[in-house]
Amino acid sequence: MNRRTFTQSLAAAAMAAVVPPVKAGDISIESPSNASPYPLSVMLWTVFKDLSFEERIAKVAEAGYNHIELVGEYSKWSAADFERANAARKRLGIRFDATAGMEHAGHANGLADPAQRDPFLAELKQALIPMETLSCPAMIVLAGNTVPGLSREEQHQSCVDTLKRGAELIDGKQIDGQPVRLLLECIHVEESPKCFLTSAAEGIAIVRAVNHPQVQFLYDIYHEQMGFGDLISKLDKHIDVIGLIHIADVPGRHEPGTGEVNYGNIYRKLAQLNYRYNVAMEFLPTGDAVAQLRAAKAMVLQTGML
Repeated sequence: MNRRTFTQSLAAAAMAAVVPPVKAGDISIESPSNASPYPLSVMLWTVFKDLSFEERIAKVAEAGYNHIELVGEYSKWSAADFERANAARKRLGIRFDATAGMEHAGHANGLADPAQRDPFLAELKQALIPMETLSCPAMIVLAGNTVPGLSREEQHQSCVDTLKRGAELIDGKQIDGQPVRLLLECIHVEESPKCFLTSAAEGIAIVRAVNHPQVQFLYDIYHEQMGFGDLISKLDKHIDVIGLIHIADVPGRHEPGTGEVNYGNIYRKLAQLNYRYNVAMEFLPTGDAVAQLRAAKAMVLQTGML
């Protein structure tokens, strides 16, 4: 299952939660472990799909990770399901650092369509409820499909304007001691031919135009390599607005070392730039997932240390 087409209904989460205020712009991050220069995470949709949710996160912990990213797996959970998931993550020492739970099939409710602005904002408000319940402070968002009849400039501006409204909604709010963040991601055209936002350059330009510390860019190395390359120079120029990095090799979306991306150089550059947000493994393992997640972490430790 591709996480881009994962259908969610977040309004089903019936647990009310109050998101307390913090000083706007006071972005702070959990201190990384001594073993890695930045926190390492796993995008859960890629691994252990035949197991229960609790078994899946236990496998991630077995592989040596204590951060996990979600794609709205909780969309149809009951209150008891949330309780079991929270009990399991606490027992295993797992933190949910981000979710893509607002994504709709076909990217229909994205940022590029001005007509979808109010539905998007309403959904974001609802999304804060399960995020608070799961202590998950960041939401990955997409621009959505290209809108017929609108120029590229109009759609670009719609992304900026909608994210500014989203920033107003989350301004100064926090979950589990971390500021709530919106992370804008672009998708390569080969994976999603209808998607409006396909390049890091335009995604970063949108984030810079929003100009809010709780709105950042999700730099997906896999997607950017497929479309444009020149990966490290973008880190050099734009590390100040990058709030999450996704890892997979090209071609095939498999583990680092199977393709053309020099991840050793990328990991070293991130350490040199003092990057401190999450780096998430979002690859499809070609063999035993636990073993290959361990190997992916070992590569960071071997090559990413200064």
